Amino acid sequence: MHVNHLGVKRVVVAVVAACLAVGGLPLLAGTAVAAGQRCDEMFNLTGTPALPEELPWANGDAARAEADWDSYQYPNQRVAMDGLELPDDPAERQKILGPLDQDYRKYAEGTPNRVYATYKNYLARNAGSDKYGSFRNWLNEAYIEVYGRNPRGTAFHAKVVKDLRLLGPDWLCEETITVTDPDTGKSYERRYDAFNRRTKEAVEIKSGGNHDTEQAPKDRAFLKDPKYQDYKLRMAFGQPQSEATGRFTAGLKQLAPGRTASYVHNSTPVPDFTSGKYTAQDTAKTLGRGSDVIRQSPPTPADMKRQLDRIRAEDPTGLRVRGPGGVDFTTLDLRYVGKPVKGKGLDYSFSADMVDEDAGKGWGGQQRAELISDSFFTWLALTPDKFWVNLNPDEPDRIMDPAFGSTDAGRVLLQADLEMKHDYAKNMDPRTGIGKRLFDTLGAEGIPCTHGVRNWIVPEPAEVREQDGGLYILGAPLKVNSVPQDFSTPSPNGQCTLTEAQHKRVQDLLDTLVVPEIRKLVNTDARYADLRTVYKARVAAEWIRQRDAESATDYHQTINSDKVDDWPLRGDNKSWTPQQTYRDYVKSFTEGDYTYPCEKEGKDGICVAGGVDFSKAPKENVTRAKFETEHKNLPRTTTISVQAMTDDAEKATLLALGGNTAAHDDTPPTTTPTTPPTTPPGGSTTAEPSPTTTPPAQTPQPRADGRHDPGLASTGASVLGIAGAALTLLLVGGALIWWTRRRKTSGE
Repeated sequence: MHVNHLGVKRVVVAVVAACLAVGGLPLLAGTAVAAGQRCDEMFNLTGTPALPEELPWANGDAARAEADWDSYQYPNQRVAMDGLELPDDPAERQKILGPLDQDYRKYAEGTPNRVYATYKNYLARNAGSDKYGSFRNWLNEAYIEVYGRNPRGTAFHAKVVKDLRLLGPDWLCEETITVTDPDTGKSYERRYDAFNRRTKEAVEIKSGGNHDTEQAPKDRAFLKDPKYQDYKLRMAFGQPQSEATGRFTAGLKQLAPGRTASYVHNSTPVPDFTSGKYTAQDTAKTLGRGSDVIRQSPPTPADMKRQLDRIRAEDPTGLRVRGPGGVDFTTLDLRYVGKPVKGKGLDYSFSADMVDEDAGKGWGGQQRAELISDSFFTWLALTPDKFWVNLNPDEPDRIMDPAFGSTDAGRVLLQADLEMKHDYAKNMDPRTGIGKRLFDTLGAEGIPCTHGVRNWIVPEPAEVREQDGGLYILGAPLKVNSVPQDFSTPSPNGQCTLTEAQHKRVQDLLDTLVVPEIRKLVNTDARYADLRTVYKARVAAEWIRQRDAESATDYHQTINSDKVDDWPLRGDNKSWTPQQTYRDYVKSFTEGDYTYPCEKEGKDGICVAGGVDFSKAPKENVTRAKFETEHKNLPRTTTISVQAMTDDAEKATLLALGGNTAAHDDTPPTTTPTTPPTTPPGGSTTAEPSPTTTPPAQTPQPRADGRHDPGLASTGASVLGIAGAALTLLLVGGALIWWTRRRKTSGE
């Protein structure tokens, strides 16, 4: 199905490899053009040229106003193949690759055989060595992403020309000039994306945030060449500059003060393609390419480093845009869910912190997304009376509901409760900080000790906005409750006998001094990030419950089913049990977390009993006026994020990425490639043909267990067709379940 979210139509022109209209803007993708052509003629534009003072860089560095941030499309039909699999087993791989000709041009673009033959050719040219480490890495990083760089750059080039009105006879695009570095005497040919001899401006345009390292010496020569001493260099980027590029542009400004300016024309690239059976995520309206970034996130820091090293080596010209390396996935959170339409899924959007790709934090995205996904379904499947945990040394048989204890959501709550108790003990240390203030006050008032305390975490009302059929989760704070409680299990602190007035005074001091600090940690510290994440999934799930009560959704069979086998404990935590955490807690309670001198046997350890209670998910709907005042750009950011990862127009340090949850059709599998044709399909003879070929009807690759992977279902469950009444949809995208199944199939 054709992606046409922006109301943009592709136009096929016989004399070009590909052509795409962006906002009514015909562009030439991958087509050679004459140097020095008028920009308006190159991109078939009309209009009034901008005055020099109207251009954003007229007064130096600038960035596009957040209210103007948008997206644009570019052609890359190869994205439709991003769900294609190749078995790891050598014998199984040979069954697929063996019959194929290494001349991949014999196979039609948009078919599995074209991909497999290209991979076979790549391996042959490298003596069987795969520097990408896996077929999937090669598919994403080389076959798909590299192929789309030039079309994306061309599309963004055209967009900048149109948006900034670089029109008229004075603005030439792809203008080549000769520059000479007076310090070395070396001459270069430098082609600029836009050039104006009347206003004496040269413009370099990049769709991402990276400069072209191969052009760096030429740009320095341009600024030093006496022939161009009164010219200015403008660097226009589609995303905020990377740290390396920031250092480069800073060097240019130092070299020629006042003559270089950087401009960020923030706009998100969205690949335009016709999806098929090998597309990782397939929907009726749009394809959630933001989830691609999560899917491509490697599992470990070492894998992340290898990925970044490969990407840098393959991109000296700075054509790539931000990938998983630019995302801190430890901060990934659910921020929006759209209206659940039966049979059509729903839109969703995450938020995550933006980081420089060199920071190497872009790993673990799949694991984090699965935690959100599985928690959401756990909250739907179990009845709310099961959403509690309890660490009490006197109650070893009442830790948590058994079904809840078999899920990661339950594990997160119980571990957070133990973490809170450790933090409480630390803050009660009478030698430093809050503990010292507390015990100094108690000593001054003649109170000899503190009583036992029960602390537990509960949700505060989540700040949400229900609008246009969807739910925006604006804030989901947690609080810590605290009450006195005595225990039968002996404490290392001994007994504490207090009067009723002293009990009240101790609790007042705890509520004033200690509890607020614990509450702050629960809401901000990285150790509680998982707890905050599963709470937001709880808010979304509760909202879906309410919508389902009004009209049955695709989640109807899951809600209150008490079946959570499809969302089990995963990864390093798959063998976790509630009893493990309980034993750790009892050890802490009976032996103490910390030891320090005190009046009772020379040591004191403070531990408490409590829990986490998510049985209620209160929410407070903000008014339209407040939402439009404080979050006016959020709906547009969310809409774009369903198509592709985008910068957050509200907060410069955040990214938004999402998708839609609708499923692939259910079609029988096939595994055997066809015999190569004797002539190239479509008459293609070029090494890298246009991505305009519409893929034929395709069938999905089989799973190792013999079942095909239709791309969407509750984790591990069988899938019914769209017409079925029991289709279970995954909140955070079909790609997430597809990831899970792939991991099981491929061993990754």
